[in-house]
Amino acid sequence: MQLKWVDVLEIAIALSEKHQDIDPRSINFVNLRRLVIELPEFADDPERCGEKILEAIQAAWIEEIE
Repeated sequence: MQLKWVDVLEIAIALSEKHQDIDPRSINFVNLRRLVIELPEFADDPERCGEKILEAIQAAWIEEIE
């Protein structure tokens, strides 16, 4: 399955599984964007990401680990 920026929940799940050592509450958006782009399933234009998308991914990731 290929992930796009709009797949916020699926990205959050993938991040929580791959990066169990990272607290999503403390990650900055630059690093969050890099982690998303580095996911093997990620297949979208890295430049199509904005702050609102990263906020949504971060919030979903926090919810996923709680």
